[in-house]
Amino acid sequence: MSRLLFHMEITNVMEYEAIAKEKLPKMVYDYYASGAEDQWTLKENRHAFSRILFRPRILIDVSKIDMSTTVLGYKILMPIMIAPTAMQKMAHPEGEYATARAASAAGTIMTLSSWATSSVEEVASTGPGIRFFQLYVYKDRNVVAQLVRRAERAGFKAIALTVDTPRLGRREADIKNRFTLPPFLTLKNFEGLDLGKMDMTNDSGLASYVAGQIDRSLSWKDVKWLQTITNLPILVKGVITAEDTRLAIQAGAAGIIVSNHGARQLDYVPATIMALEEVVKAAQGRVPVFLDGGVRRGTDVFKALALGASGIFIGRPVVFSLAAEGEAGVRKVLQMLRDEFELTMALSGCRSLKEITRDHIVTDWDQPHPLPPLPSARL
Repeated sequence: MSRLLFHMEITNVMEYEAIAKEKLPKMVYDYYASGAEDQWTLKENRHAFSRILFRPRILIDVSKIDMSTTVLGYKILMPIMIAPTAMQKMAHPEGEYATARAASAAGTIMTLSSWATSSVEEVASTGPGIRFFQLYVYKDRNVVAQLVRRAERAGFKAIALTVDTPRLGRREADIKNRFTLPPFLTLKNFEGLDLGKMDMTNDSGLASYVAGQIDRSLSWKDVKWLQTITNLPILVKGVITAEDTRLAIQAGAAGIIVSNHGARQLDYVPATIMALEEVVKAAQGRVPVFLDGGVRRGTDVFKALALGASGIFIGRPVVFSLAAEGEAGVRKVLQMLRDEFELTMALSGCRSLKEITRDHIVTDWDQPHPLPPLPSARL
């Protein structure tokens, strides 16, 4: 099927996955595509969006639509940003360079993974752009402090602290494939620290790497510690409950990313779009709440914003489009999502992001909407 897609116009984000599957080595495609264990949450991240329907408003002048917003004070052209995804040079030789240029061209934010195959300095060298740095906390805190300082020096604007990975989730495809980083690549941010290499093992090389390097004792006190070594705002990535939302705000988080790690950590957690409203309510407007996981359509973006998100991040669509068409593919994914989102806004009667409200959607967990009384007719 995907051979045909090369000759056909790609019309939506999902179509890139089939092309990526054909082009990539099985080990690499499986690494990007798979979730944890039964992959229930992986399917649910997508499927849950279908349980939210629109209540579009009509006869509103939508000749002008403004999708721009600010994130932590930085102006971006749309609330669609790029999530951290590891080892992008496995998808395409230009890897994170291509993604950084595409994000910059689209006027949006790119988050660089700790486990990138390009360093913070290399990504900064691609030119201007607003970039966040995703951080895993290593057992050696000097490594962490050094990395954060390098990200600051390279002009990164925030730290996205991943908090759902004290151990790596059980990703069975990676175990079967004996996943490891191809020999011509390294985790560039750790090169020279003897932490850039991943050994072949009899299961997932990444799981073994995490077990050896990542700090399982990470706790809220470390979020406080991070604030003593950097002035950058810290987004806590991997929150899906009200309780942890309150703790994150108490610990000084500048924002929250509702994430289940692309369904790659604990299986049978809810889809992020299902967990979003609980987190938004607990945050009480004190910090912005963002969402990643399962976004493949502009309609998904609108639904997330209607449920209180300040913006969304996309992960897999970036690596699949990167594999298919390099930088041009990532640009196209961002453009398609932007166009679909703009159309959804127009057809829902919303001219700016602040006009997108909870009343524009109905979910299958809502009470039926009571009808407002008709205005009494004056005779």
